[in-house]
Amino acid sequence: MTGIYEATYRLERVNADLNFGLVVFGDRLAQREGYKEHKGVEAIQFYLVQKHNWLPSQVKAMSPEDLRFCVAEEMSGWTLPAEAINAMDNQDR
Repeated sequence: MTGIYEATYRLERVNADLNFGLVVFGDRLAQREGYKEHKGVEAIQFYLVQKHNWLPSQVKAMSPEDLRFCVAEEMSGWTLPAEAINAMDNQDR
């Protein structure tokens, strides 16, 4: 891949990987917090509403980058589980 699209592709790929990581973290957060109805990004949103008393509409309006910023402390030291890494690796083939 050459030309102007190579950099664009790489950037979009990084964004997709970061967003996938956010979804997986949300699943783990839901497990840790004992959520029954919320998974993925929705679990992160629910967590922020509960923790900070923010309105759901405020949290739902946040970009993935903002959500990552807001849960950066909670994500500190966390790594993608092997199953998620394998799923990403399988897409590279």
